[in-house]
Amino acid sequence: MDLSYGAEAEAFRAEVRRFLADNWQPAERRGAELKEFIRAFRRAGVERGYLYRSVPRRYGGSEQPVDVIRAQVIREEFGRARAPLEVGGNGVNMTVPTLLEKGTEEQRELFIRKTIEGDYIWGQGYSEPGSGSDLASVRTKAELSPDGTRWIINGQKIWTSQGMQSTHMFMLVRTEPDAAKHDGITYLLIDLDQPGITRRPIRQMTGEQGAHTFCEFFFDNAETPVSWQVGGRGQGWYVSRTTLKHERASIGSADGLGNQFRKLVDLARETGRIGDPLVRDSLARIEGFVLAHRYTSFRLFSCAAAGEDAGPVQLMMKLYLTEIGHEMALLAQELIGEYAFIEPAGAGGRGPRGVRGPEKWLDQIMGSLGNSIAGGASNIQRNIIGERGLGLPRDLALALEAGAEK
Repeated sequence: MDLSYGAEAEAFRAEVRRFLADNWQPAERRGAELKEFIRAFRRAGVERGYLYRSVPRRYGGSEQPVDVIRAQVIREEFGRARAPLEVGGNGVNMTVPTLLEKGTEEQRELFIRKTIEGDYIWGQGYSEPGSGSDLASVRTKAELSPDGTRWIINGQKIWTSQGMQSTHMFMLVRTEPDAAKHDGITYLLIDLDQPGITRRPIRQMTGEQGAHTFCEFFFDNAETPVSWQVGGRGQGWYVSRTTLKHERASIGSADGLGNQFRKLVDLARETGRIGDPLVRDSLARIEGFVLAHRYTSFRLFSCAAAGEDAGPVQLMMKLYLTEIGHEMALLAQELIGEYAFIEPAGAGGRGPRGVRGPEKWLDQIMGSLGNSIAGGASNIQRNIIGERGLGLPRDLALALEAGAEK
């Protein structure tokens, strides 16, 4: 198996390294100065064609042709230099690709540049109390203003990541109460800085509560222009499938999984359990999963580089990553024991049993459960794999009944 990228890619790698050596020099910068330096660095990266490659230049991107090998070289070299890639979060991963695919020209002009430069931070307004994975059951409603220019929104959204920081939200609202569940939903963009919107952080079972955790929103006659509606009225369900496609792709990435496994091995050493046969057996089993995921990502990468369809396996990556993360979290919980559920006194130092930074493992343990919901619950992912990948009937009971009648 040849995993080299070829001479042309290696020449491009040398070019990227020179750019990083000349432009990524963050030492001694702090606070606002560092923030502005990073902004200028990203702009230089865009000018060289390294960042926001799929975004047209008129919206602030570098508008490069699709080249998965060059994109991978950029990720590797920026990671090696510990240089920032594109702005993270829902905006770049979900809002921007959705607007490029489904938005109007006005919406692209208004939102994309400010999103990729970090001025706009986007919250996701999908989940509601009683409406989690079943997005078609959303009850937050929107009605047209008397003059027909604005949507008036009332209801509640919950489990919004980075909700306290978000400046805007993309959301699903019910606009056709008498239509079928999937056909009565509209996809809206909304400015969160206005009267009629209340946001509250959610205190999690880990005790964490702050700007980087989940938030709930209450809408009391909040407003957004009709021109900020993405897609047709009542067609929000179909627009949301575009957004979720990009979320699942980002969640399903193999990046970082190997690093997490190495940290798990270090944890086994620090707790004195590395020689335990049962622990070693668990580590070997998990490493097999990690390597399978890694080499499957290589296969997907090779297919993309050759312009080939990888087939149903690409539907499995998010689900498989979730399962592996859960396996690692369970072993970490076993290694740390009851101390996994006690918040350490000092972040960054050694906690109980000499474990370095156990609060990070507490986040991993709890986060592994959250990933089984994010981007579509695991059982929904299995349904997608069964129906679209394996061609199984949507309702097995009905299929069996139809077969019996024949």
